[in-house]
Amino acid sequence: MTLMLLIALAAAPAQAEEDLLGPGSPASAGTLPAIAVLPDFVSASAPLTEAERSEMVGVTWREGCPVGLDALSSVEVSHWGLDGAVHTGRLVVATVQAEAVVGVFQRLFVGRFPVQSIRPAREFGGDDDAMMRVNNTSAFNCRPVAGGRRYSDHSFGHALDLNPLINPYVRGSKVDPAQGRAYLTRDAAVPGLVVDPGPAVAAFAAAGWKWGGHWSSAKDYQHFSATGR
Repeated sequence: MTLMLLIALAAAPAQAEEDLLGPGSPASAGTLPAIAVLPDFVSASAPLTEAERSEMVGVTWREGCPVGLDALSSVEVSHWGLDGAVHTGRLVVATVQAEAVVGVFQRLFVGRFPVQSIRPAREFGGDDDAMMRVNNTSAFNCRPVAGGRRYSDHSFGHALDLNPLINPYVRGSKVDPAQGRAYLTRDAAVPGLVVDPGPAVAAFAAAGWKWGGHWSSAKDYQHFSATGR
């Protein structure tokens, strides 16, 4: 059965905003300047179309991947850009995580947390480096963990990398992407930069997802996942 989830959030009054962000949430960290009235948040979730499947096969999905294409959904969400305008983004996630991911982006939208670009990994040939260089947010991509052989949580559709250029992966002297070295100082005033406490960590935590910035042996500031890996 085709699953279609449509959510429209009308201009949010103060109480509705508190319900989404949580009382006392640090909504100012990494966000855009406040405006009087928010536009609508709109989202949609549906199984992959035949065209999407065709574009993914051999690029971000192949035989042997830990999930089948039938277990994935395409999610479309409104989001604020770093330009201060509202855009529409699309990403692929596990169907069982689609509702949670929509909820995350609804909270980010209400909190005016900006996301520069949200495009599926297949549009970049599944190349993480290419996506990081342009600060593109994505989710599903069947690949091993960086520097390892086991499948990343991205391969299950249970992980997402948010604004990855300004939220780099850091392990010792290694910074990925290299351009992310300019953002090693975690300045909460930088729009789109993830810090804790902050609206992005709070939004994912409300969905039960965990942040790679809390890891001990490395810091993956861009990475959120349902498992914490």
